[in-house]
Amino acid sequence: MSARRRPRSAPVLRLLLAWLAIPVVAAGAEAPGATGGGGVAQRIVSLAPHITELAFAAGAGQRLVATVEYSDYPPAARRVARIGDAFRIDLERVLVLQPDLVLTWASGTPAAVLDRLEAMGLRHEAVVTERLDDVPRALRRIGTLAGTARIAERAAVDYEARLAQLRRSHAGRAARSVFIELDDRPLYTVNDRHVISEVVALCGGRNVFGRLAALAPQVALEAVLAADPEVILSLDDAVADPLAEWSRWPALRAVRAGAVHSLPADLLTRSTPRILDGVEIACARLAARD
Repeated sequence: MSARRRPRSAPVLRLLLAWLAIPVVAAGAEAPGATGGGGVAQRIVSLAPHITELAFAAGAGQRLVATVEYSDYPPAARRVARIGDAFRIDLERVLVLQPDLVLTWASGTPAAVLDRLEAMGLRHEAVVTERLDDVPRALRRIGTLAGTARIAERAAVDYEARLAQLRRSHAGRAARSVFIELDDRPLYTVNDRHVISEVVALCGGRNVFGRLAALAPQVALEAVLAADPEVILSLDDAVADPLAEWSRWPALRAVRAGAVHSLPADLLTRSTPRILDGVEIACARLAARD
């Protein structure tokens, strides 16, 4: 392991790669795993860090009686009781808490957990946030479920206005070829169906591996060298100094231009209102050599 590499715990890596495997759901479609049941939810359990963050943004943070590890934003989320992580849930503890709603992760929550929630008679609904435009829809849905619709609507409108402004600000930029690096050992990237690639496209980037079939494919170093991207954007929880790492291949256009940059993984791997902070940083990185 290089001294410049930042160690990532296995659970965090699993969280990232599972999130990257979210299946495509058409806009407006009901999220898989949603169950019926009426009434405003007073006691909510969240089964993913980004869902916890969305709940707080939608005004439902005080309704959370439990969540999972790595739910660290906003700071108040750290005070919510833990019932496991996104893959290993203490369902007996969940039952003791008597929630009237469990918010699940569309692809990350294991099918066995969903089956147990059904068997226990617990109301649950999956939250899907695959694209930038899905975030306000998720906020509104959580607000409706939790009876905090006015707060959620305000958050959704603010998000939509900011996203529209970002799109206007970066429209018409000449496309620059970009390699998006999720991890370096082995090399992982994303295709164009993933929200991180959508962020890069908004900023005027063209994902060199955008047409690959897999949402989060592993790629060979030789493929990156052959693609010869103009810019390399690396998530900062994988490599602390990506320019130093990629400087081993000085012929790369990105290396020659000094256009190898870190991006904040915490912002770009959670589809919440904070992802727009990540958009601003990504756009600044792409514009650095304009």
